[in-house]
Amino acid sequence: MVLTRFLPRDERFFEYFREAATNATDVANALVDLLWNYEDVERKVRKIRDLEHRGDEIAHRVFSALNRTFVTPIDREDIQDLTSKLDDFVDYIEEVTRRLWLYRIEEPTEQARLLARIIHEQSVGISEAVGLLEHPSQRQKMLRYTVEINRLENEGDDVLDQTLAGLYADAHDVPSLIQCIRWGEIYQLLEDATDRGEDVANALEGIVLKNA
Repeated sequence: MVLTRFLPRDERFFEYFREAATNATDVANALVDLLWNYEDVERKVRKIRDLEHRGDEIAHRVFSALNRTFVTPIDREDIQDLTSKLDDFVDYIEEVTRRLWLYRIEEPTEQARLLARIIHEQSVGISEAVGLLEHPSQRQKMLRYTVEINRLENEGDDVLDQTLAGLYADAHDVPSLIQCIRWGEIYQLLEDATDRGEDVANALEGIVLKNA
């Protein structure tokens, strides 16, 4: 026990988590802005890509800190898991916007906006929950955020099911069929992003339960 006082210690992991969660919220905000104000699309997609790269840089700092740190504030595998899942959440959002640009989508649909709203609400909950992670007395409050994030993922499932059920109703020729296929991919990626948000919530919940 005395030896651990002299071993490399890094207490900045919670700061890194907050940075990653804030970046995820910034990405979700940018997604909402893109879909509600669908203009200057290339610039907005490029901005989201830059934010995704920033998330990668934060994750790299976390893993570099793990390599040089012996004593960590929570288990190393939990740090790795939470970092990777925050990064995945951002990656899926960025992929949605990349497809919108690549497919030259002319106008977003209300279903896409609804799924984006769900993703944004998840990102806010993630940011709030991550901010409480370093405060053990607040971890029950943190769990309430994780429950809400999971509820939002279920809402995303329902939206996707309803959307896919009628997706091809108006596909009467090849161009409209291609458009439906492309939107099907985009809807699935949006719902996948809500799944990745749920993964973050589950990682946070696991940390709380392990350290209760």
